[in-house]
Amino acid sequence: MYTPSAFRQNDLATLHREIRACRLATLVSHDEHGLQASHLPLLLRPEEGEHGTLYGHLARANPHWKALEGGEALVIFNGADGYVSPSWYPAKAEHGKVVPTWNYIAVHAYGRAEVFGDAERLLALLGALTDHHEQPRPQPWSIDDAPRDYIDGMLRAIVGFALPIERLEGKWKLGQNRSEADQAGVQRGLEASLDPRDRALAQRMTDRQQETEACKYAP
Repeated sequence: MYTPSAFRQNDLATLHREIRACRLATLVSHDEHGLQASHLPLLLRPEEGEHGTLYGHLARANPHWKALEGGEALVIFNGADGYVSPSWYPAKAEHGKVVPTWNYIAVHAYGRAEVFGDAERLLALLGALTDHHEQPRPQPWSIDDAPRDYIDGMLRAIVGFALPIERLEGKWKLGQNRSEADQAGVQRGLEASLDPRDRALAQRMTDRQQETEACKYAP
């Protein structure tokens, strides 16, 4: 991922937080048949390995799991993003030398996956993934709520994988290369949008600025 220094995010805790916040990741790998991609919810175990380990599963009928064995894989986690209009820059009124751009947050994780089909290990993975997404609900569903023979049949139809993260890249492209006035103009434009995704991006810009200020005064 092309990441100029102004946009680079290296803090492991911040990268892990963004990975957890992404509800659906994109898994990409390559074999003799070419590139393959699957869209999956993943579970992060931050305590495993230097950068953490990602866990997920694929349908056994999906040939992508065979491409995972042996080769390097890329997992893409997309965060907040939005179009930035040149009309939001005060610089437009000053000299007009502005163009549209796109602000966004993204994390790329690289590693080599271990594929597994052990029923008990798969059951533990599905239970953990389910609990992760059900936890906020007032009446969380548990995998134990379904008949065990039904779950056993489902387990035979999937393949799990563990992907220790060997390399982790983060890009927070939030206008850091613009003047403070231009950044403030973009935030106002995004905050005024009717699209909640734009307002979410504006909040991430605010969060980054607050974190930067806090770092200045940290002992």
